[in-house]
Amino acid sequence: MRVVALVDDLMDRSKVSSAFPGAQFARDEAAAGGADVVIVDLARHGGAVGALRATAPGARLVAFGPHVDDAAFARARDDGADVVVARSVFFRDPAAAVTQT
Repeated sequence: MRVVALVDDLMDRSKVSSAFPGAQFARDEAAAGGADVVIVDLARHGGAVGALRATAPGARLVAFGPHVDDAAFARARDDGADVVVARSVFFRDPAAAVTQT
């Protein structure tokens, strides 16, 4: 399974790497082509969700962000994210967040 993450924070990257060994970290949506799962931090890359969906149409797109940012959550859903969760929920169990329905 190829996982691409648009996650910039070093602590968050460490947590993603622990949950998904071999995850690749990217700075833009172009790197997501061919990914099975794309993880995106809405606080830093919220505007990229639509482009990520276009670049990786078959990928499971999982977005996380601050629980108080309802507008970013709604926009991510509208732009094609499969799962949108609060940051705290995502990092409690990243693997479960990816498989969440």
